[in-house]
Amino acid sequence: MPAETVLNVRGLKKKIRGKPIIHDVSFDVRAGEIFGFLGPNGSGKTTTIRMLVDLIKPTAGEITICGYDVNRDPEQALRHIGCIVENPEVYTYMTGWENLEHFARMQRDIGSERIREVVDIVRLEQRIHDKVKTYSLGMRQRLGIAQALLGRPKLLILDEPTNGLDPKGIKELREFIRMLANEGMSLFISSHLLSEIQLMCDRVAIISSGRVLAVGTVDELVEQAGSYVVWQFDQPEEGRMLLAGEADVRLIESDEHRIDEGLLANLDHPFITMMPAERIPVLVEKAVRANIGVLSVQRIAPTLEELFLKMTEGESIG
Repeated sequence: MPAETVLNVRGLKKKIRGKPIIHDVSFDVRAGEIFGFLGPNGSGKTTTIRMLVDLIKPTAGEITICGYDVNRDPEQALRHIGCIVENPEVYTYMTGWENLEHFARMQRDIGSERIREVVDIVRLEQRIHDKVKTYSLGMRQRLGIAQALLGRPKLLILDEPTNGLDPKGIKELREFIRMLANEGMSLFISSHLLSEIQLMCDRVAIISSGRVLAVGTVDELVEQAGSYVVWQFDQPEEGRMLLAGEADVRLIESDEHRIDEGLLANLDHPFITMMPAERIPVLVEKAVRANIGVLSVQRIAPTLEELFLKMTEGESIG
C-alpha cells in the first residue's frame, strides 16, 4: 500500500513586487520518509518553506498538511509540523531546559514529561541544564530540533540543518534524522549540499531558479544521469577502435566526465564510455574474439551532482 501523504504541494507560485520567484512547484512528502529539497543558494528553497509554514502567502497554489489546507485552516495544518527555518532561535542566556519550558508554554498541554522526552530524543540529557551560550553549534541545532518536536509533529522541516557543523556534527545529525524517520516521522530537509542529500534522503526534489526540475528516489534520479563504464585493454589503441565502432557506445573525453580522478589514478589508458549496461558482456566477447585482452571493466555510478549539472547546464552548487 502507498504510504500516507503528510505534505502535498500543488501548483505553488509566488511573486514578490510583481516578479515571479516560485514557478508552479509541486511535490509530496510521505509518512516516515526523509525528503530532500535540493538546490543552490537563491534557488527558492527558503521562500518555499516560508509558504509551507504560513510565514508568507503564496500567489497561487495549494498546500495541505495531513489533509488540512494551510491557507484556509492554518491552525489545524500547522499543528502537525515542527520547523526550523535557517538557524534555530534560542535564548543563549537561558539553560536548554528553560528554553524548552518557554516554548512549551506557547503550546497546548506540553508539560515537563514531554520536555524530558524530547531532551532524551535529541540526547541532551547531560547538558540540558547548562546555559545555551556554552553549547556547541551542533548542540544548539539539537536543542532547536527538540523545540520543534515538543508538539509531537508528524512532519519536521529543517532548512539547511548542516550549515556550520563540522564532519562529526553532520554525521551525528544524519544518524539522528534517520532515527526519527525509522520511528515514523516525516522529514523535509532543505540543502545545497549534494553529498548530504544523497546520503540522507529517500526521495529528492531538485529546484533551480524557483522551478522543480525533477522529483524521485535518489537511485531513480542518479539513474537518469546514466552510468559510466570504464574499460582497460592490453592493446589500448585496438580497444579504442573496438569501442568507437559501436553505435550505442559513446566515448567520453577526459574533460567531459566528472569521475573522481582518484578512481582512475591506477588505471593505465582507461577509456570512459556511456553505454547500455546489457551491452558490456557482448563487447567483452567481441574483444576476446578479436584477441584484445580486457584487463578491467567497471561501472561507475554518477552522483546527484552529475544530474544537477546536466539539468541546470552547469549552475554551481555546493
